[in-house]
Amino acid sequence: MRFAVVDIETTGGFPHQHGITEIAIVCMNGREIEHTFETLLNPGQPIPPFIANMTGISDDMVALAPSFNDQAEKIFNLLCDRIFVAHNVNFDYSFVKYFLQQAGYHLQSPKLCTIRLARKVFPGLPKYGLGHLSRSLDITITHRHRAGGDAKAAATVLSMALEKSGDTIVKEMLRREGKHQLLPPNLSVDQINALPQSPGVYYFRDKKGKVIYVGKAKQIRKRVISHFTGLDTSEKRQALLKSIYTIGHTICASELLAGILESIEIKRLWPAFNKSQKRFEAAWSIYHYIDAAGFRRLAIDKKNKFSAPVCSFGLQADAHRTLWKIVRSFDLHPFICYLEKTPSSPLPQPAEHNLRIENALEHLVEQQSNYVIRDQDGLILVEQGRFYGMSQSIHWHPDEPIESLRQKLTPYPENEMIRSLLRQFRETRPERFYPIKNN
Repeated sequence: MRFAVVDIETTGGFPHQHGITEIAIVCMNGREIEHTFETLLNPGQPIPPFIANMTGISDDMVALAPSFNDQAEKIFNLLCDRIFVAHNVNFDYSFVKYFLQQAGYHLQSPKLCTIRLARKVFPGLPKYGLGHLSRSLDITITHRHRAGGDAKAAATVLSMALEKSGDTIVKEMLRREGKHQLLPPNLSVDQINALPQSPGVYYFRDKKGKVIYVGKAKQIRKRVISHFTGLDTSEKRQALLKSIYTIGHTICASELLAGILESIEIKRLWPAFNKSQKRFEAAWSIYHYIDAAGFRRLAIDKKNKFSAPVCSFGLQADAHRTLWKIVRSFDLHPFICYLEKTPSSPLPQPAEHNLRIENALEHLVEQQSNYVIRDQDGLILVEQGRFYGMSQSIHWHPDEPIESLRQKLTPYPENEMIRSLLRQFRETRPERFYPIKNN
C-alpha cells in the first residue's frame, strides 16, 4: 500500500467559500517516507485574523506564493494512485478534491482517517485530536497548526498504527468500511452498524445530545449513510457533519408511519438543520358556493378561519391537483371551477351541473368521515377527516368501538404535511382504508 498523508491550512471551513493557504504531502509506503512536499499557497482572499494568529500564516507571507492552480498538476501527481490519509480526512479531502476539480483534475482516491485508525489501534485514550493524540503517543510535533508539522505527525501516527497492527486493520477499513470513511469525524462506525435496515425515523444529535436533524427512511441505515456520501461542499452540509456526535432512531411499522412521525418530530423538536416543514403553513382550501346564475361552484382560495371549506391543503399546488381530479372524476366544467379563464366548451345547464357538484361534495364528505388506515402492523385513526393518532403495532377489529380504539393509540397534533401524506396514500392504496362508525 502506498500512502499520501496530507494536511492543509485554510481561510475557513468550506471549500466553495474559502481558500487553501498551505499544503503538505508526505508520501510513504507505511514504514518509510519516500517524498515530502510542502508549500504556501495564495488563497486569493484575506486570511481572517483569528486563523492567522492560530497558524502564523499572514497575508504578507502568501502574497507572493503560488496559487493552487499553479501547483495543481504536481499535487495531483503526488496524490493519484495513493491512499489519501489525513487526520479528519473528509475536511482535507473535500478541499483538495474541490480545488483540483476547479483546475481540471479529477481526484478519486481511497481515503483513510487517522482519527478512526487511532481509535481502533489505540483504544481508551482521552482524546483523539492530533495534539492530544501526539501527547499520548509521545509524538513531537514541530510547528503545530502548520501543514508540514501536522502532516508529519499524522504520518507518524500511521506508521505506529501499522507497526502495532500490521496492514490488516488498514486493509479491513479500506475494504469493508469504504462508506464509513465518509462518516463525520465525531461519529463512531459502531453507531452506524447498530442502525436497522427497517422503516423509521432517525435523529442526529450534537455534542450535548440535542437533536439537530430529523429524517425518515424506508431503510434507516442506508438512508443515514447516504447523508455522508458524495462531495457536497456546501456550508450547511459541512456544518452538519461537524456537529453530529450520536444518532438515535425509532423503528416504524411502515414508510407512511415514518413520514408522519418525522413531521411530528420536526414540529416538536424544531431541529437546527431541518428546513422543510418549519415554514409557516399558508393553507389553501376548496370552497363551495352558488353564483348569481344559479351554478354551484368550487373555487380555491386561501384558508379563512371565518369560512367553512370543503377541504384544506398545505400547498396551493395540492389544492389544484385535487380539484382537477374532482373535475375529471365527476365530469365538472373546468370554467365553473375556476380552472379555466375562458370556457373551452359550452357550459351545461345549471341543474345538470349542480347535480354533479352535489355528487362530488358527497364524495369529499365521505373522505372526511371516520376511518382507519392499516399499513403493515401500524394503524392510523382519522376522525371527521382529521388525523387523531397512531400506533406502530396494534391488534384491531373493524367492529371495535372508536372510544376503545382511541385508548390504544398515541394522539398527535395534526399538520398540513400529515394531511398531504394521508391524502396521497389514499390515492395509491385505497384498499388499506377502513371506514368506521362512531359507536
